[in-house]
Amino acid sequence: MGEARAPTGSVDTALEHARRLAADGQGDAALKALFEIVRLQPEHPEAWRVLADHLMAIGQTAEADLAYSRHIQCATRDPMLRQAATAMLANDIPQAERLLKSHLKSAPTDVAAIRMLAEVAVRCGQDQAAEHLLKRCLELAPNFAAARYNHAVLLHRRNQAAEALAELERLLAIDPQNPGYRNLHAVVLSHVGEVERSCAIYERLLREYPSNAKVWLSYGHVLKTAGRQQDCIAAYRRCIALEAKLGEAYWSLANLKTFRFTAEDLATLRAHLADASLSDIDRLNFHFALGKAHEDAGEAELAFEHYERGNALQRKRLPYDQPLNTARMRRLKALFTPEFFAQRKGQGHESSEPIFILGMPRAGSTLIEQILASHSAVEGTSELPNIITLARDLRARADDAELRGYAEVLARLDASSLRELGERYLRGTRIYRKTDRPYFIDKMPNNFLHVGLIHSILPNARIIDARRHPLGCCFSNFKQLYAKGQRFSYGLAEMGGYYRDYVELMAHFDAVLPGRVHRVIYERLVEDTENEVRRLLDYCGLPFEPGCLRFFENDRPVRTASSEQVRRPIYRDGVDQWRQFDPWLDPLKSALGGVLEAYPEAPADLR
Repeated sequence: MGEARAPTGSVDTALEHARRLAADGQGDAALKALFEIVRLQPEHPEAWRVLADHLMAIGQTAEADLAYSRHIQCATRDPMLRQAATAMLANDIPQAERLLKSHLKSAPTDVAAIRMLAEVAVRCGQDQAAEHLLKRCLELAPNFAAARYNHAVLLHRRNQAAEALAELERLLAIDPQNPGYRNLHAVVLSHVGEVERSCAIYERLLREYPSNAKVWLSYGHVLKTAGRQQDCIAAYRRCIALEAKLGEAYWSLANLKTFRFTAEDLATLRAHLADASLSDIDRLNFHFALGKAHEDAGEAELAFEHYERGNALQRKRLPYDQPLNTARMRRLKALFTPEFFAQRKGQGHESSEPIFILGMPRAGSTLIEQILASHSAVEGTSELPNIITLARDLRARADDAELRGYAEVLARLDASSLRELGERYLRGTRIYRKTDRPYFIDKMPNNFLHVGLIHSILPNARIIDARRHPLGCCFSNFKQLYAKGQRFSYGLAEMGGYYRDYVELMAHFDAVLPGRVHRVIYERLVEDTENEVRRLLDYCGLPFEPGCLRFFENDRPVRTASSEQVRRPIYRDGVDQWRQFDPWLDPLKSALGGVLEAYPEAPADLR
């Protein structure tokens, strides 16, 4: 076995030693050696680059970005690029941008500067500009591996999985042992449903980095998707043993829904929360985990206290503008009129392959998908990002993002453009399909915002609205800590307003597209499962199959928070769970207004 300590001699010798350790599968030892090299020789560019690759492999992306910036700073001899790299290290993004743009005026083909400017664009949230810059970079220097890796990362962020995989395969063909490439490869493979391949990569990474908590955490997430619950729990437990204050690991255990903490776990959680040095992100994870633990114990008041404190921390991190959301939804109503759809009748792509399940998160969409995916003609592909990506790209064409949205852009498209958008959706979703079944499911809940877009480009697709009692649905969201998005869910009043907006928008589509959307009421599905399943299949044009009632026997990968719940027969426990929290739900009830009393119908004032 090699040693972590770098041998005496030149820095290059020490670096080669670190590389040998990595090649021998001793990633942890290689990391220690690399940290020692950059401590002793902080101006060595290659050491910083290799260190960055290893940090990326173990999920320490912020640290990896800093190491890459140090690499640039040390590698370039151009004083302006060094200044730009120094500015990026200091997070002075405006200064870095000014320096890089000035440099590129005199050296427009400097690929190092173009790549740095792409990173600046990413940090500013300008992903489209970053992608353009990285493509230009690779046109000028096809063998620029760092730029190609950045491009793969960006493509993954932009939900362009097929393109990301293509870039990663090019990189891995040249450097198959690169730990950063392999880690991202595992992430993207998991995203497109290649769960076993993803597991295999993580298992190898863990042999190389056995003491890295975040790799164990990522591995646990993939195991959860695969339905390997005991292995998943063991991975999360290993993560906690390595990094006791990593709140996400505790929340991940709680988020299995069927897991129960021990008394020792609870004592540890409380002790961590008492630590004043705990980061906000870890603290909110601990609050959500303790909320779930107290709820499981029937201690509603304590549970609510922790849920509220966790949500309060998230609201500070992820502010949400309810009036703006309401305005956007009403703008959609104003545009998507009967005349709008009449003018476009017969346009769009003719495919009937997609089945969209949409609505509020935590409304039963995963259960509906599991039922349908148990039919021999239907493939479950989980929450696909493709419609949201199409909407985002259309929005980018709008003149004023605040005053105009993608729907106004959609209204200007001709028949051939609408058909092309439908074809683009189908093309982009093929990577998620693993069978030759004629139909597939896209169960992204937030697609309810895009019913008008879906109907315009795929008029023969099925659309299913999953609806659950507003108090049950909203409180289930309130106690859920999402990996990303769903900003509306971290306040009871905000949650109620969003649910009301959803009901209003769907009532509008019921009026302008009568019969187009099939609604599944969660409580009816629980109480009268077979009849509701038969109605669902009839809407989809599918014959009844008994396997749809045995959906819990389906071992397909499931990526959502309900993954363990849908692997059990239907149970009533979730229907009335909110009732124990009723004393604290007045802000939610007030925001819901007439929606609450009218459920499951829309109140008259919203129709």
